[in-house]
Amino acid sequence: MGLLDGLRAILGSRAETDAGRDADPDDLFGMSTAYLTMEADLGYESIDVGALCFSGVDSRDFRDAVDEVEAILEAGQEETGTEFSVTADDHGYHWVVLEDDDPEDLITSMHFAADTFIEHGYGSRLLAAVFAYRDRDGTAYWIYSFRRGRFYPFVPRGGRERDSSAEFTLESALDGELEIESEKEYWYPLWPSERGTHPWE
Repeated sequence: MGLLDGLRAILGSRAETDAGRDADPDDLFGMSTAYLTMEADLGYESIDVGALCFSGVDSRDFRDAVDEVEAILEAGQEETGTEFSVTADDHGYHWVVLEDDDPEDLITSMHFAADTFIEHGYGSRLLAAVFAYRDRDGTAYWIYSFRRGRFYPFVPRGGRERDSSAEFTLESALDGELEIESEKEYWYPLWPSERGTHPWE
């Protein structure tokens, strides 16, 4: 199974078929307390960036939805200071990448973007929301699967290896604070491109 097929299977149609609960953008607000736990209890600090992954549709209506997402984020930029960009990765997926040194504003902006897609009838195109953290050993991510309606940790290390021990530590610490995916087969790695550092690069 190739990378694209794997991503579609885990975050796409198979996940939607097997979903145990409906996805809800309001779930993203769980990160408002989770980032405090990450810092105080686990020594992780937010690196002030997050991203929303979606698959595109070749239609004018979908382009209008993306334009509205950009317009909403642009309008809120002056108030929140949240900077953003819309990019595509080497795997053919699209990302709304947000940067803000206030985690609350970052989460709120991501929620607005996700909610706008849903209001336009494109909630099925949303794949994942990604929140990035760092400790002395490297970068860790919390990923929200829109098709599963749950979070899971992803801790990459060099050579496209995963730090399973760190992932299970994060799971244990945040269980009950976040809706965590209990089926580990859905803890899908979102690897960056060869030139990238983060999943959206």
